[in-house]
Amino acid sequence: MTSTPATSPAGIEHRPEEHQAWEIGRGVHGDPFSVLGRFGVEGGAIVRVYRPGAHSATVIDGAGKELATLEPFGPESFFSGYVPGLDGTAPYRIRYSHGGGAGWDEEDPYRFGPILGDQDVYLIAEGSHYRLYEKLGAHPATMDGTPGVAFAVWAPNARRVSVVGHFNSWDGRRSVMRKRHECGVWELFVPHLGRGEVYKFEVIGPDGNIQPLKADPVGFLQETAPSTASIVDGLVEHEWKDDEFRSQSAEWQNREKPISIYEVHLGSWRRGPDNAVLDYDDLAGELVAYVKDMGFTHVEFLPVSEHPFYGSWGYQPIGLYAPSSRWGSPEAFARLVDALHQEGIGVLLDWVPGHFPTDVHGLVRFDGTAIYEHPDPRRGFHKDWNTLIYDYGRPQVRNFLVANGMYWLDQFHIDGLRVDAVASMLYLDYSRNHGEWEPNIYGGRENLEAIAFLKDANERIGEYFPRATTHAEESTAFPDVSKPTYAGGLGFHFKWNMGWMHDTLHYMQEDPVNRRYHHHHMTFGMVYAYSENFVLPLSHDEVVYGKGSLLGKMPGDDWQKFANLRAYFGFMWSHPGKKLLFMGGEFGQWAEWNHDQSLDWHLLDQPNHAGVQRLVRDLNTMYREIPALHQLDCDPAGFEWVDTANVEESVIAFLRKDRGGRQVLIVSNFTPIPRHGYRVGVSKSGTWTERLNTDAEIYGGSNVGNMGGKTAEDESVHGRPYSISLTLPPLATVVMVHEG
Repeated sequence: MTSTPATSPAGIEHRPEEHQAWEIGRGVHGDPFSVLGRFGVEGGAIVRVYRPGAHSATVIDGAGKELATLEPFGPESFFSGYVPGLDGTAPYRIRYSHGGGAGWDEEDPYRFGPILGDQDVYLIAEGSHYRLYEKLGAHPATMDGTPGVAFAVWAPNARRVSVVGHFNSWDGRRSVMRKRHECGVWELFVPHLGRGEVYKFEVIGPDGNIQPLKADPVGFLQETAPSTASIVDGLVEHEWKDDEFRSQSAEWQNREKPISIYEVHLGSWRRGPDNAVLDYDDLAGELVAYVKDMGFTHVEFLPVSEHPFYGSWGYQPIGLYAPSSRWGSPEAFARLVDALHQEGIGVLLDWVPGHFPTDVHGLVRFDGTAIYEHPDPRRGFHKDWNTLIYDYGRPQVRNFLVANGMYWLDQFHIDGLRVDAVASMLYLDYSRNHGEWEPNIYGGRENLEAIAFLKDANERIGEYFPRATTHAEESTAFPDVSKPTYAGGLGFHFKWNMGWMHDTLHYMQEDPVNRRYHHHHMTFGMVYAYSENFVLPLSHDEVVYGKGSLLGKMPGDDWQKFANLRAYFGFMWSHPGKKLLFMGGEFGQWAEWNHDQSLDWHLLDQPNHAGVQRLVRDLNTMYREIPALHQLDCDPAGFEWVDTANVEESVIAFLRKDRGGRQVLIVSNFTPIPRHGYRVGVSKSGTWTERLNTDAEIYGGSNVGNMGGKTAEDESVHGRPYSISLTLPPLATVVMVHEG
């Protein structure tokens, strides 16, 4: 079809080139703002609109007065015309009608200016926009006095990007976005939308093919699985009441402070009647009260970022910027964090910048090319998890991830990030056979780009959020993980001590009669204890995939299982290193963790389980109150072996010390045989009082112990001038505090 060009009464041509109109009609024009909207000319403006389903279009002013009727041109529902007197700033709307005469008024989204400022464009292009979440995503906003939503998404190689939803009948021709070529971001202000609007992005790749509809990578709320659309929500709105807490939280960067972490999966910690999931507000009551009562200093949430597969526990996230809607709104999650803070409890969040799933609505080939994932499968695909690995060498991807970590610290007042699967990021040959990986530029196996990303993330977090801490789940001997970047380290504050966990659990699973052959598993951790700032983790990973619960791992009959677990907890809480315990372990759950149901809280009706819970509560109290048990966790001056040689009787004894020279003696008997008159060397005279005994009757033990304390005698043992004669209970740890 060929149309005869028309002119306005003023002699001004208002029609575009015909091929442009047809490209708009087919939804393939990549620069709609060059065709649609208002174009100022002498005496007025040219206005062009495209509205599928409309049979006529009239421009009206802010008062509803009709200014000019636009002419149809090219494809059906494309209109163009000259509007006299319409200057470049005056508001206008379009009055459309169907063929039957019914009409409606709409704002013209193409009359609004750019969303990103010049500085935003520059920083995004450079990969250094650390408040990216304030610009990308979907933000309720007002432009030129008109309320609506500002959408912006990074898709540098796309030919065309549209925002689609119920508001435009999911028609990708109607809300085509403006491309900011300098930084690869597409943007559009859609008038008269608000919070709660469901949307996705329709992307045409560089090959001209339409991609599967994409959720917003910087969306702040998503539909509940199995639905996958993003929901307009904007940045969280919450009136925080944690100023006093936050003014003190920087103390947790001090390695001398007690840190005892309760690791929680929000969907299965506790459930309501009929297995109903508790939401964030329910948890703000029940979980907060429980953690405070148990004496933990922190909770650590398994990832709350939106994830399509519930069985991934959040470790395969799609919506990195969206708290999972399974448990409520972002505002409700903020209320949960605030409630914890008001009770003096810090909040750590598992963060997953190492990989993402291949769900088609996610980041995979987002603009028709590999922009988030590394394009080389040798570096961009995880064989173990069937997930994709971020391209850490691309500045905009690093920016996306670093800004995401900072988003949680900023918008939700999170106190620290535990970074998942760091080892998988550090090594190019992680879980790969020979020939399946490519060496770095120096011929080594280290992923230099991932290392640079981790350092950058830790430096930026330290710069912008100096109170926050970062924790690495790193399972290899990679050096200096928890050393500052200026000293050549990765910049984390703490590292999980996976070696200690594996060694000690291996020992505890042995029958006591065989422990003499594995004594070194309980002592080897001190060989490298001060190479990093360690957290001792008994995490969720140790109670899934057929590994059984902590209690279930213990050998012997039921009495011995409980006694072994109590002795192990006593050893752990006294050992150098911060503490982490996954939910359910604190009361000796029998069953392996099941993310589809509540913990077995009914077990607390049984004395043995209630006793383990009481022990953990008392261990937390003791750990916080006695500086010798935490002050020098990361300093060899705070620890001294007393007896590691008694392999035959499986007894271990050591001292913990504080900066003032005060001492605590810990003795563990890992056999079921009580030992009376067991002499242990000490370096200080005076009285040593039993502060805690895991065999106490209140914990479910046999109540063998050292009532009234012990006085040091002038009898040299273990190379020390004094000694005390102790009763060592069966399968127990005793803590003796020097009272001098």
